[in-house]
Amino acid sequence: MQRIIKNGQLVDETWHLLPKDATLEGVSNCDDLIVPLGLYVEHSSALKARDGGLGVWLEAGEEIEEIADQLDNFQVIALNFPAFTDGRHSSTAYMLRTRYGYKGEVRAIGDVLRDQLWALHRVGFDAFALREDKDPDDALKAFSEFNEVYQASADQPQPLFRRRA
Repeated sequence: MQRIIKNGQLVDETWHLLPKDATLEGVSNCDDLIVPLGLYVEHSSALKARDGGLGVWLEAGEEIEEIADQLDNFQVIALNFPAFTDGRHSSTAYMLRTRYGYKGEVRAIGDVLRDQLWALHRVGFDAFALREDKDPDDALKAFSEFNEVYQASADQPQPLFRRRA
């Protein structure tokens, strides 16, 4: 069983992340699913009628605005990083927290590395599914490497100079 980092702790993964080419055939009615955006758009009524939890995942080129009016349907929004150098979803997470007020889990998936965790947490991510070849115990140390931030972000809306004033 895969372990993920959620709210600063290692936990067993309980959600099933469906691949991009998945169908609803053979999917249990009570499983907690994170489905690709395209599958959700095509089968939203059936997915919302299920008993299990519902999450959606977006590729780096997909826009959250496509489902912004439906965010209450999702307990998890997973944002895929196809490469560690592709940071487009950092903006998506920030918008989810600040513009849309999303309170559910925002999870980083894909090519997620330890060095990114602190910055991703700052913009609104609270869960991280690391690459399989990375040690999640070691990655937890990323959250204690810094104890102060200068600039404002989703986790600290006031910049340092305002907090000291």
